[in-house]
Amino acid sequence: MQKAIIFDMDGTLFRTETILERALDEAFERLRCEGQWQGATPIAKYRNIMGVPLPVVWETLLPHHETAVREATDAYFLACLVENIKSGNGALYPGVTELLEQLSAMGYTIFIASNGLIPYLEAIVSHYGLHDWITSTYSIEQIDTLDKGDLVAQIVAKYDIQDGFVVGDRLSDILAAKANGLIAIGCRFDFSQDDELKQADHIIDGLTEIPDILATRHVSR
Repeated sequence: MQKAIIFDMDGTLFRTETILERALDEAFERLRCEGQWQGATPIAKYRNIMGVPLPVVWETLLPHHETAVREATDAYFLACLVENIKSGNGALYPGVTELLEQLSAMGYTIFIASNGLIPYLEAIVSHYGLHDWITSTYSIEQIDTLDKGDLVAQIVAKYDIQDGFVVGDRLSDILAAKANGLIAIGCRFDFSQDDELKQADHIIDGLTEIPDILATRHVSR
């Protein structure tokens, strides 16, 4: 019986805020230069919706702009994120690599299920050398519904996962776990919201707490 642990990326393993403001400001500076935006970059508004798929991000931040403008901004923003990661401007949360190594030694198969796009996720995994522990990385763009529950279901079906956990900081991660008969571990980190976390089976303040949860909880579907 395969044991698995499925991690969200943004706000769970990767400290997105370390590059978010820089990349978002670069994207909106481009819009300002093109005469498509006036005023400050809506950082606070983005923080409030952090974790939703990128199409929803641009519908929210650019509600009155044409689809072509949103798509161009999305592509430029993604390029800025990737470049910032490769330039070393980002950071993992403390203890990520040690945790992944420990989970692997405990016999857990490790996956990523994220609302981030493939080039972005691959840049993080590659830059920080996470390939040694992560079996596969899944992006929301790989499914039509843009529902993380469906994304996790794809992993569960492909790898015949019967026991496992989903670790994330937002409600979409918690609901994805419950929809697939997995245990939800909510991360009280930078973008989390307490009213969402209360629906998780466990709540942590740091990644180092995870092995103790795994060691003391029997997982069964």
